[in-house]
Amino acid sequence: MTDKRVRFTIDGVELEGSTEETIMDAAEQAGIYIPKLCDVEGLDPQGSCRLCTVRLNGRPVASCTQPVEEGAVVENETTELLNVRRDLTRMLFHEGNHLCPICEASGNCELQAMAYRLEITQATKYPYLQPARSLDASHPDIALDTDRCIRCGRCIRVSNDVDHKGVFGYVGRGINKRVAVNADNLALTDASIDDAAIGVETCPVGCIIRKGVGFSVPIGHREFDESIIGSDREN
Repeated sequence: MTDKRVRFTIDGVELEGSTEETIMDAAEQAGIYIPKLCDVEGLDPQGSCRLCTVRLNGRPVASCTQPVEEGAVVENETTELLNVRRDLTRMLFHEGNHLCPICEASGNCELQAMAYRLEITQATKYPYLQPARSLDASHPDIALDTDRCIRCGRCIRVSNDVDHKGVFGYVGRGINKRVAVNADNLALTDASIDDAAIGVETCPVGCIIRKGVGFSVPIGHREFDESIIGSDREN
């Protein structure tokens, strides 16, 4: 694709971007927040969580994968889209086993913070699936609690593209799809506490746990305790 500067609007705000940028990239540069959980800076977008869905000229698209277009009319903050994002977030809670009050990621969890942003006070719209998922604490420095996994794929992409180790990957299909490691357990992999995939910026929830540092930052002083998710990117 040839790089070309184009003009378009998001919720009536006129912006300029490049045809090599996605709608999300251009929005973030302009200080407009579009919710997301599977996308993270520096990785190829996956488009799996769909929280970043916007309407482009009336049709729904994933803003993390959709390039900007000349004259495009993008809708982001509409009642319809906010309700879709609420339902998607509720389903993520219902599909896993998320016990926020006892989770050491509480206050740093992007899923929890997204629920607060979307004003979800309880996730009782759908039945809880209560899946039987494993906890792998075999590694001396790292634990993998798949109860909390939202299958965003961030650890997989970071392990593949940044660490070049391929420690994590998907197994299963449909509701049985889950993140697993490339050995019988985590201790038998070459995962290291220094890997980017184990870093605090990779896992958006409390699935990848760094042993020995839980609650080192007390509740009340964590990333989303004093400001809502996305507030650092809003005008």
